[in-house]
Amino acid sequence: MNTLGVLKIRVRRGINLAVRDAFGSDPYVVITMGGQALKTRVIKENINPVWNEELSLALYDPSLPITLTVYDKDTFTADDKMGDAKIDIKPYIDAINMGLEGLPDGVRVDRVQPNRDNCLSDESCIVWENGKMTQNMILRLQHVECGEIEIQIELINAQGRRGGLYI
Repeated sequence: MNTLGVLKIRVRRGINLAVRDAFGSDPYVVITMGGQALKTRVIKENINPVWNEELSLALYDPSLPITLTVYDKDTFTADDKMGDAKIDIKPYIDAINMGLEGLPDGVRVDRVQPNRDNCLSDESCIVWENGKMTQNMILRLQHVECGEIEIQIELINAQGRRGGLYI
């Protein structure tokens, strides 16, 4: 199976995550897609953790769901789930397929609004900067009382004609 590229997901920070233990929470993030699973380090006793970690997934099929799940690390019991969110890369892939490689730095290629079909908590911009296309997102966690995760996605080594993936 040929890879379309490597999807870099920069897990920046958590915002107002749910408290799961008496002394606070020890959150970490797990990102899964098509049998691949990667996780961040654990941040001790913090509901507003800063990870600034880059996780890379091989992208074989952009229609496969990408799930971000936050857990609270526990020592003696199973880790508690602190919410999850789906990462929708379709608008980002559509922007790459426009073949806009000659744009000046800082151009907003597209804006994605929060809706019922995505987990965005605010408008998300797809930007051409420093010769690459990135998308910043703040994802509202589901199945939990509160919490958001700030991430950035970037596809590198995308294959296809004229910079597009033709998906």
